[in-house]
Amino acid sequence: MRRSVQLQAAPMRRSLFRKYFLAFFAAVIVPLAVSGIGDAWFGYRDQRAMLSTLLRVEATSAAGKIQSFLDGIKDQLGWTVQQAWTADAEGQHRLDALRVMRQAPAIVSITLVDDVGVERLHVSRIDLNRMEGGSDRSGDPAVVGVRSSGTWFGPVTFRDGSEPFMTMAMAGNRKASGIVAAEINLKLVWTVVSEIRVGSRGRAFVLDRTGRLIAHPDISKVLQGTDEKTAAALTRLRDEIAAAGGEATTARNAENEPVVTAMAAIPNLGWTVFVEQAQAEAFAPLYASLWRTGGLLLAAAIFASALAYWLARRMTEPIRLLEEGTEKIGAGQFEHRIDIVTGDEFERLADRFNEMAQELAVSRDRSERIARLKRFLAPQVAELVEKSGDESVLAGQRAEVVAVFCDLRGFTAFSAHAEPEEIMQVLREYYEALGAIITHYEATLTNFAADGLMVLVNAPVPCADPALRAVEMAIDMQDAIQRLIAEWRLRGHAIGFGIGLAMGWATVGRIGYEARVDYTAIGHVVNLASRLCSSAADQQILVDHAVAQSVRGEILLVALGPRQLKGFDEQIPAWKVGTRSGRSNGGTNRLRG
Repeated sequence: MRRSVQLQAAPMRRSLFRKYFLAFFAAVIVPLAVSGIGDAWFGYRDQRAMLSTLLRVEATSAAGKIQSFLDGIKDQLGWTVQQAWTADAEGQHRLDALRVMRQAPAIVSITLVDDVGVERLHVSRIDLNRMEGGSDRSGDPAVVGVRSSGTWFGPVTFRDGSEPFMTMAMAGNRKASGIVAAEINLKLVWTVVSEIRVGSRGRAFVLDRTGRLIAHPDISKVLQGTDEKTAAALTRLRDEIAAAGGEATTARNAENEPVVTAMAAIPNLGWTVFVEQAQAEAFAPLYASLWRTGGLLLAAAIFASALAYWLARRMTEPIRLLEEGTEKIGAGQFEHRIDIVTGDEFERLADRFNEMAQELAVSRDRSERIARLKRFLAPQVAELVEKSGDESVLAGQRAEVVAVFCDLRGFTAFSAHAEPEEIMQVLREYYEALGAIITHYEATLTNFAADGLMVLVNAPVPCADPALRAVEMAIDMQDAIQRLIAEWRLRGHAIGFGIGLAMGWATVGRIGYEARVDYTAIGHVVNLASRLCSSAADQQILVDHAVAQSVRGEILLVALGPRQLKGFDEQIPAWKVGTRSGRSNGGTNRLRG
């Protein structure tokens, strides 16, 4: 039994278009994204380093100016404590103090204290001068600080709520020279801080050692003082920058704004100069670069998407056409053509598929022709007719043929009592045996009905010695069927087999209608062969006069004399093919007369 097997395509896990699209898209975007991210990262590092350097330079410069300012005042004050306090030296001390105030405008007042802590001189720009004041100043913070450290810097104060002041005190080289304490106007510090500009919004400010804001471009912030929370935040910021090795850091200022800050210390005072710049302004070039990079990436993504779509489409569309084409060709639509015009391997592959479809169409037509021919021709003859391409031999024409008829004896009685399955089995064995022999002799089987067969020799393709070929075929047919009859009789079937042959002229050709065509012969010779077959007994092969004359000397024949055959007015002479002599010719056993 023939079974049809339907092949199912494997499930598609991921479309080829998606794979190509993602691959082409990634091939363009990934390098650009990596390059953009790398540029952004290194740009950030460079910008951060540049900002750190710039802010540190500004802070260091400001700290240096403040330190130089205070060092200059300290050097000037040193002239006032060069001489010991004697009666003759009081005038000189006063002159030195006035000269120092003239050379250092930032000094508001100078107070000289002798080695035991008694005030000896007070010179001021805003108060009354005092000579030999005589007040005990040994407990003043300035005197105590000087005696413990040599130079003392007091806290910053604000006079009249506006200008910052600080007291500086120092001792002379000798104890007898005493101590000088000077009140200094720190407006210059505010000026230095106010002049620092980093960008349009950058600024500087100064903290003392306690975290108090003592200098700021906005003097109101200094005058308002610094609350504990702000002081703690600024002190923490100072500690973070110190922990980072002095590098600029990002933080939030007193107004909770994100800034980049660097600092520089003034060691002698314990002050810290901070320089800050808003992050938005500090990293504006970097942000602009990032926006440009983002824009380029967006444009590249659009371009990559379009390019990837085009390339993926160019790759997958021919594959889709090939898939559809092979499906149609596989379904038998050999006239289908795959139209791909790409100028590359896909077009060549499509051309190969089209050529294959054309060849398959030719092969199908050839197979169909051979199948039609094999219905009544031997396979070899059918192949020959098809290969020559000339089917005119199948057209109606007169030809001298040998007609061979054969059927089973007693088949009607057998079929009346046997089961249908047994009848089919006998016929199957019968036709298989005869079909092989007919094919071997390249004879033409015109038709068969039940147990009867009609075979033509020498038509449609002529052959040498058609009568001898037909008789030899009949002998082999008889031998083969007799072997089967012996087996059938063992199964209880009483069946015989007879054959009749006649040679003569007949009209041969195709007959029928478009959907069903047979090849047959019409003429006296056909009727004669049929009647000889009907007259033949089991194991007999009867031939007419024409066949007997043609094979005389090759086959042993036995003359049976004239016989009255049904449908014929006169008696017809008949000959019986004799027993096999054992001589072989070309692999075929013959009987010799």
